[in-house]
Amino acid sequence: MGRYMEMAKNVIRRSDILLLLLDARHARESRNAEVESAVKKSGRPIIYVITKCDLVEKPVLEKLKREIKPSVFISAKERYGSRKLRERIIITAHRNLGRKEDIVVGVLGYPNVGKSSLINMLKGRHSAPTSSVSGYTKSLQNIKSDSRIMLIDTPGVIPYEEKDSMKAVLTGAVDFSKVKDPESALESIMKEFPGRVESHFGVPVEDDKRETIGTIALKKHMLLKGGRPDMRRASLSILRAIQNGKI
Repeated sequence: MGRYMEMAKNVIRRSDILLLLLDARHARESRNAEVESAVKKSGRPIIYVITKCDLVEKPVLEKLKREIKPSVFISAKERYGSRKLRERIIITAHRNLGRKEDIVVGVLGYPNVGKSSLINMLKGRHSAPTSSVSGYTKSLQNIKSDSRIMLIDTPGVIPYEEKDSMKAVLTGAVDFSKVKDPESALESIMKEFPGRVESHFGVPVEDDKRETIGTIALKKHMLLKGGRPDMRRASLSILRAIQNGKI
């Protein structure tokens, strides 16, 4: 993980402005204190970009708008927010850099938070490779957005001291298929966000989350020999739905 922080610090040094991307569904969990601290220490201006805003309700976005400043909301899927983000970049550049013609903008955030999708939206055509699998971008990429803005895409940065496995799964920093104990990870998420998974599958909310996972497995016909619920397979399926934005 140390090399990711070195890469992030390299991007910070090279950039005039930093975009810090947060997933609208999990804005608090996708904030990276280690990276934010490094950016603030550098004195570079920050713009928080709240991605995947089409996946949450308007009251959630209004709350985030009050709490996280300066912020711009985007949805690459709906092609929403790119003009506002460009305008904010230009305004921030004028305020902090004068009339500098070439603006270098670093893009930082957790794996799978939507960095490459954002860059493709700003570029207007497919420029940065994208994938729903976390860690798909492997190295720094310089991409010209328009005549004034140069974007630096980075691999997803995970804090070196990050120990919260639920946070890593929830934000997509760790791909669902690589979770060592998917049942425990899913139980933690269900306790943190009561009713979300149950509502999606139409099952009652129970105190025993493992029992609920079993109920969902039976409902989805994910069975082992003897008709027992396949807990691991069901847990992985639910984690995939969470990471893909279906839940």
